[in-house]
Amino acid sequence: MARMQEARETSTARRSPRSAAAKSGSAAGENARLLQEYQNALQLMQQGKFEKARVIFEKLSREAPPEIIERSRVYLTVCARNSADSSLSFKTPEEQYDYAVSLLNSGNFEEARDQFEAILAASPRADFAHYGMALLSSMTGQAEEALEHLSRAIELNPANRIQARSDPDFVDMADDPRFTELLYPELG
Repeated sequence: MARMQEARETSTARRSPRSAAAKSGSAAGENARLLQEYQNALQLMQQGKFEKARVIFEKLSREAPPEIIERSRVYLTVCARNSADSSLSFKTPEEQYDYAVSLLNSGNFEEARDQFEAILAASPRADFAHYGMALLSSMTGQAEEALEHLSRAIELNPANRIQARSDPDFVDMADDPRFTELLYPELG
């Protein structure tokens, strides 16, 4: 019986270093994950996505290692201040369109879509906003939506047909026969 107890203790002793290593390994893994979240939040903040960054910094300020907690709290304050200041206002729909196009050009597709949709909600006949939605849809691989918005843009302002013919942002649509028919109806 003493041998069984001794064997159990030896077995436990053998497992203990592994368990300790596993625990320290999982702690290191958790710290690495939290550091990655911190870096993601910094990147979001640099992109001007203060609200998204704020959510991550709030979480980090509660559960990260001490060196990250303090920095997270500082950046949390920055995000809160910039989120409050970032309520954009535009004097004209055209001004909002220019902002949406800048977002589109920098790859912020979700935010660009929000801006185009806001223009269309306020001014459903804004041909330029339909054109912008067509560009966005083409660039994000949504052919049906691109054709729908481009068709509406051309219907509202036929000059959009000429512009679309030479717009390099529609390159992904060039092989679609419906796109060709829309841009060159005289050939059909």
